[in-house]
Amino acid sequence: MSFFLRGFRRWRRAGILSRFPIDRRLWLRVVGELDVLAGLTQAELGRLYSLAVLFVHEKRYFGTHELEIDDYKRVVISAQACLLVLNLTREDAVEVYPGWRSIILYPGAFVARHEYRDEVGVVHERVMALEGEASDDGPVVISWDDARSPVAPGHDGRNVVIHEFAHKLDYLDGKSNGHPPLHGNMSSAQWSRVFLAAFGHLNDLVNAGHRTPINPYAATNPAEFFAVATEMFFELPHHLQRAYPEVYAQLALFYRQDPAGRVSGCRRI
Repeated sequence: MSFFLRGFRRWRRAGILSRFPIDRRLWLRVVGELDVLAGLTQAELGRLYSLAVLFVHEKRYFGTHELEIDDYKRVVISAQACLLVLNLTREDAVEVYPGWRSIILYPGAFVARHEYRDEVGVVHERVMALEGEASDDGPVVISWDDARSPVAPGHDGRNVVIHEFAHKLDYLDGKSNGHPPLHGNMSSAQWSRVFLAAFGHLNDLVNAGHRTPINPYAATNPAEFFAVATEMFFELPHHLQRAYPEVYAQLALFYRQDPAGRVSGCRRI
């Protein structure tokens, strides 16, 4: 990237940050409500704020079933979405999660219909009640009831916003398979070995009817395993570290964060 282009991007970014700020009182309210942000340093919260401003400016929110979209909803979603890319976004970036624009909020769980072809070629329709959904270049669809709920003691680590935006990162190479594009200092072979071993172990537990250390929905396919593991990585990092330490280590390399190393006293675990 040329010096001129980098300078232009920084100028454009600074313009967005100065012209479209998030109200500070609203920001502090959201940061105080979201346990998943506990333990972030002031410097990290400052970067997160900037990313959230860019995200709110970039994305278009739509409410269904007369759900009203307001700044509080935008900031709750954006803060959690930007946590995943806190250390992955360039300092001159003007877009966060580029390539798509829309976020659709339902008041609660919604019904989705998907067609799939079985092993003999017969097409079936599957109807499911979902809390969230994401596709490659399409919108992110989220249940607001599930996105807004403050974390309660003893929760299972679920976070629908983090889950769906993990899928968006997984789609960066055009396919969702639990193997997002990795950084240059990471090994694709090691990632595959670690995640496939953990995925196989989880499936063995599910098939045997045993209790699982993470949400058994992760056994659906490798893409869902990656998304559920990402939820646990941010929401219950010590639990994931105990259950699947190598998965935790790979996610720490990928997200360039160590949630388990943050101030544990700030979190309810």
